[in-house]
Amino acid sequence: MTKLKNNEPESGRRSFLKVGATLSASLLGAPSIAHAFDGGTKQKNPENANITKFRTLGTGKHSLEVTALGLGCMGMSYHRGHIPNKNASIALMRKAVEMGVTLFDTAEVYGAYTNEILVGEAISQFKNEISITTKFGFNIENGTMAGLNSRPEQIRKVADESLKRLKIDVIDLFYQHRQDPDVPVEEVAGTVKDLIQEGKVKNFGLSEVNVETIRKAHLVQPLTAIQSEYHLMWKKPEEGVLAACEELGIGFVPYSPMNRGYLTGMLNGQTNFYAANDNRAGLPRFQKEAMIANWPILEFISNFGHERGLTPTQVALAWLMHQKPWIVPIPGTTKIAHLQENMAVADIQFSAEEVREINDGVSKIIIYGDRYTPVEQKRVEN
Repeated sequence: MTKLKNNEPESGRRSFLKVGATLSASLLGAPSIAHAFDGGTKQKNPENANITKFRTLGTGKHSLEVTALGLGCMGMSYHRGHIPNKNASIALMRKAVEMGVTLFDTAEVYGAYTNEILVGEAISQFKNEISITTKFGFNIENGTMAGLNSRPEQIRKVADESLKRLKIDVIDLFYQHRQDPDVPVEEVAGTVKDLIQEGKVKNFGLSEVNVETIRKAHLVQPLTAIQSEYHLMWKKPEEGVLAACEELGIGFVPYSPMNRGYLTGMLNGQTNFYAANDNRAGLPRFQKEAMIANWPILEFISNFGHERGLTPTQVALAWLMHQKPWIVPIPGTTKIAHLQENMAVADIQFSAEEVREINDGVSKIIIYGDRYTPVEQKRVEN
């Protein structure tokens, strides 16, 4: 358990007040991010926000070429507060397609089921132009998550039902959402391999697993991507998982690349979460004391970005994309303006010196609060 130091919340509160004006200026100044620095940050005019950069997840027969950033669709239905108007979410996803985004991420448990249905209604018509990824790994009872289940028959059931909800002919990338301790990962990989041979799935992925699990699964069915949390406030994947992905030719898809919105600068110690549909309300890192104590990292990336005409979101996403060329973040949003802000990051180029400056600055900042509750932490290996 990560503990707060007694003196940190007050210090964080002072930092919060101090940085407020800087953050506001940075966010309001986002439209002027066309400035290019000699030998440093470069970015094209955001008025032309279409994404044209691509990256490849995986290698060989099971590689998947996608845009350099994708769109996480979960928050349009699940775990992110009040659910937006359906038509607004559909318009946002279609706008993403119009902008050139080709990677869209969902899961049967988001809702449950409602997010897949929404994604299917919004973008299934573009199924030959984009890649839609979804996940299996849970029992769902009365519309809620009810324990882990990656038995072969359950995987097959989810695949068939997800295809119908998404209105697609094949699942481009099928992830095991969380490892089931009662089912060997080799058996899971074998089942997905069969689904690939049957034409129901194209590629296989895992989420929140360790190096040993990755190697075991990859021997049975080559993995295209690992999807795990990774951002400036959570760097655990750097302790072996990224190296294994590089060795084996597996892509990496960071979910919650903005630490569930915290790194945008839009959340603070005064934020009240809608507990009925926002898991952040119960997460240790999103309690008032932790959010105040963690404000120094917002102050740092805000100052760094302000000097370059970038928002905190863009600094955090650009840093992430500079780690490896086969990393494809999937930031989620419910607002078209934020979608445009996110996708513009594909064209941001930091110098090696700037990346070192971020790494050095962040390394001096203590992060407070666990990312998950003890129950949720038991479901992840990473």
